[in-house]
Amino acid sequence: MKKREKICAAALCAAVMMAAAGCGAQSGETVAAGSAAGADNAVSEKETEAVASEDGTAEKKEDDASLEDVTVILDYVANTNHTGMYVALDKGYYKDLGLNVNIVEPTEGATATLVAVGKGDFGISYQEDVTIALASEDPLPIKAIAALIQHNTSGFVTYADKNITSPADFEGKTYAGWGGPGESAVLNAVMTQAGADFSKLNIITSDGAGFAALENQVDIMWFFEAWDNIQCELADFPINYMPLRDLDERLDYYTPVIIASDETLEQKPEMVRRFLEATEQGYEYAIENPEESAEILHKYAPDYSMDLLSRSQEYLADKYMEDSDTWGTMKDSVWDNYTDFMVEYGVIDKDIPAADCYTNEFLPSADAQ
Repeated sequence: MKKREKICAAALCAAVMMAAAGCGAQSGETVAAGSAAGADNAVSEKETEAVASEDGTAEKKEDDASLEDVTVILDYVANTNHTGMYVALDKGYYKDLGLNVNIVEPTEGATATLVAVGKGDFGISYQEDVTIALASEDPLPIKAIAALIQHNTSGFVTYADKNITSPADFEGKTYAGWGGPGESAVLNAVMTQAGADFSKLNIITSDGAGFAALENQVDIMWFFEAWDNIQCELADFPINYMPLRDLDERLDYYTPVIIASDETLEQKPEMVRRFLEATEQGYEYAIENPEESAEILHKYAPDYSMDLLSRSQEYLADKYMEDSDTWGTMKDSVWDNYTDFMVEYGVIDKDIPAADCYTNEFLPSADAQ
């Protein structure tokens, strides 16, 4: 996960807010598997998957017609949270299980909403998004089916020379973020627990200036360790980092997760199982072969430097299945803890049972039990 050089405020403040654990990616254009021109077109037309040949051109596989079309809508642009899917695509794991997978970026509305209305078979989202969607007056018919990363790898960062090392130091400072309801709740919680007055924090929407703004424009940002922190390292930009899961154990939620609509889970259960089986293979390969997997991702996201992808992939190789014997599995306790947090801080107004939010039943590990 959970998970940027530029923050696309408009996209992240869509119908279902982008949660913290997320993508941690830049807003630079990337080349996704298939067309990234729009989730609507991708699903309505079910574009044929293209595979990059050695000379960089795309060639259509003769056997594509026999495969079942599947569309995955990312949470943002392609990044190392998604590497396992691109490995599964590149190495033919999806095709081996009869699937023609097309990975696209969201363009109109939040991914959870797009998946709920059938614009994609699967989507990349966050525990927070799913819970908020289910707690709304008009609940979205979606469910999380796999965790891409087992722990929240995001946190607050400040420029090292400013000596802001704790939420106790946030009073009178300026925080730049994307403006989601859960974002303010987290800031409120960690400041209150540290004895600081949340009302004295100045919150603004980021203008996309990137980490350099921490030096003289703003004081605090929400970073993703596998991406933003590494960008700072590569630029020799010194930061103080405060992991969320160290500030409040309830903030160690799943980010990102794979979601699907209730309709897809009910009508295409075997397709879902095949998709997750191939995806698991992709992530297991990325765990064992981070450098090669970074090179694979670079084919589909060439705007990123290999230094960034390699370091990020090396970091995440230990995080995809951290503290878990199987890929993708989730626990009631993690869902319940964060739901309790959101209720306490007014993000949602009712408890949502963990069983309504996620299921492990389609994962390969479920078949082994």
